[in-house]
Amino acid sequence: MLYQVIFDGDEISYVPTALGNALLILIFIALLAAAVFFARKRSAGNGSRKLTVKQLVFCAVSIALATALSNIKLFDAPMGGSVTLLSMLIVCLPGYWFGLEAGLMTGIAHGILQMVMDPYIIHPAQLMVDYLLAFGALGLSGLFSNAKSGLLKGYATAVTGRWIFASISGWIFFSEYTWEGWHPIPYSLAYNGSYIFIEAGITLILLTIPAVKNAFSRIKKLALEQ
Repeated sequence: MLYQVIFDGDEISYVPTALGNALLILIFIALLAAAVFFARKRSAGNGSRKLTVKQLVFCAVSIALATALSNIKLFDAPMGGSVTLLSMLIVCLPGYWFGLEAGLMTGIAHGILQMVMDPYIIHPAQLMVDYLLAFGALGLSGLFSNAKSGLLKGYATAVTGRWIFASISGWIFFSEYTWEGWHPIPYSLAYNGSYIFIEAGITLILLTIPAVKNAFSRIKKLALEQ
């Protein structure tokens, strides 16, 4: 059995068992390996350098650091979600460094770790949307890996993607919490935007500071060096 069904009054929750958590960890490892495979394939197809072991370490460190920072919460929303210490930015970095495929797989892997460490699952489909798709969307930063101001553009796109999936989840699975007088769709857009865009706003302001911008540019150069 991969999960337990828990009934709490009218609410139903799905909590992974020890076997389920073990499977999630295996999926995490497989996704990280897939990120390397796709990034290497893309690099080879473009005639550029392949992803090295050192660059793989950069991806793994990003996941670990983002997971740690996600537990430093500046604000907790009452019905789930939080403003963290730049954790979304750290998840976006592998996409900014190595491209879309590595970014998407890294985001999904981070989502799986979030699900293992702090699960809130009321339905298997909600699990997919909240943890795999919403966090996986942070890999959209890879769309701008070679663009001017790529980190700013990529981060803004990635955060918007996460907001869209989080809002879809809120609309479908948490509509009973809709504020009085609101429709579930604008409620979910506003609620999820309240914590996602606060963190995004703080991050984007920091990224416009020349010293910070230059520091991230140097880190990218270091990540791409042989």
